Amino acid sequence: MFFDSILGWFSLDMGIDLGTCNTLVCVRGEGIVLNEPSVVAVKKGTNRVLQDGNAVGLVAKEMLGKTPGSITAIRPLKDGVISDFEITEAMLRHFIQKVHHRKLIAPRVVVAVPSGITEVEKRAVKDSATHAGAREVYLIEQPMASAIGVGLPVHEPAGNMIVDIGGGTCEIAIISLAGIVFSRSLRVGGDEFDGTIVAHMKRAYNMMIGERTAEEIKIRIGSAFPLEQELTMDVKGRDLGSGLPKTLTIRSEEVRESLQEPLSSILESIRLTLERCPPELSADLVDRGLVMAGGGSLIRGIDRLVAEETGLPVHLADDPMSAVAEGTGRVLQEIEFLKRVATNAKY
Repeated sequence: MFFDSILGWFSLDMGIDLGTCNTLVCVRGEGIVLNEPSVVAVKKGTNRVLQDGNAVGLVAKEMLGKTPGSITAIRPLKDGVISDFEITEAMLRHFIQKVHHRKLIAPRVVVAVPSGITEVEKRAVKDSATHAGAREVYLIEQPMASAIGVGLPVHEPAGNMIVDIGGGTCEIAIISLAGIVFSRSLRVGGDEFDGTIVAHMKRAYNMMIGERTAEEIKIRIGSAFPLEQELTMDVKGRDLGSGLPKTLTIRSEEVRESLQEPLSSILESIRLTLERCPPELSADLVDRGLVMAGGGSLIRGIDRLVAEETGLPVHLADDPMSAVAEGTGRVLQEIEFLKRVATNAKY
């Protein structure tokens, strides 16, 4: 323990929210110091990162959908888990080095992972972080990290419910006494929302749009609940009939309709989680309600939709995007607590 504290003087311990869409890094005592897209640009047919290893994050996202034949912009995580081991390792190394600077000792790293991942997927995350330069690697389940990050009293013998909608997964959990009583990990998130918008534009208007345009539509006019004043937006894409570029105006009502399928999956999982909740903890939830976090919870009216479906009070986190990363940073300050909540403890 004393040796660990000495090492801490010469290293920069960090928590990482390794997300499908964005990777956030939180440093103990400093808060979030990095928030960049989980995108890497590589030379086609190889795993060599462009620009001397610097075509990662924001630089690489600018290339999405705009690369020539010799370059590929890759998102190495899919549905919250690693789909390309080598690229993820390169991305993690870039982010860790960017934050760690030239400290003498390799950092201790806490990585948040979906609660439903397999042992093989956990091993892939641990190996990636170790090869990227971590001294020790701890894994913590995303719903636990998110609950700690939003300030829920997870140590208490009382029911705390968190719904974290990320880019690739939706994590739903009931937590009591620093443990997860019941959780569901659903491979539905912001990417799925974008995909349904792309499919709607193709089906309704015979028009092809890219991922970034779909994300922009979701952010600007997407909603889960009827708005007091409905919105419109001009969308540019390619007409599949003529093959020519075109612009058209779409309404927030049709975007909301296109999002019904993934939203229904999330609501069904919330209901199933509440059904499996022990009666005493259910009684706590009547007063406390549930907290929503993650980028997906920023869709207009999603808190009202969940409140209407469940009959519980629904609270939106102050900063939904950073909840998981904040949670990983906080558990670094309580290493004994971290060892209790980490999955498979230290690697």
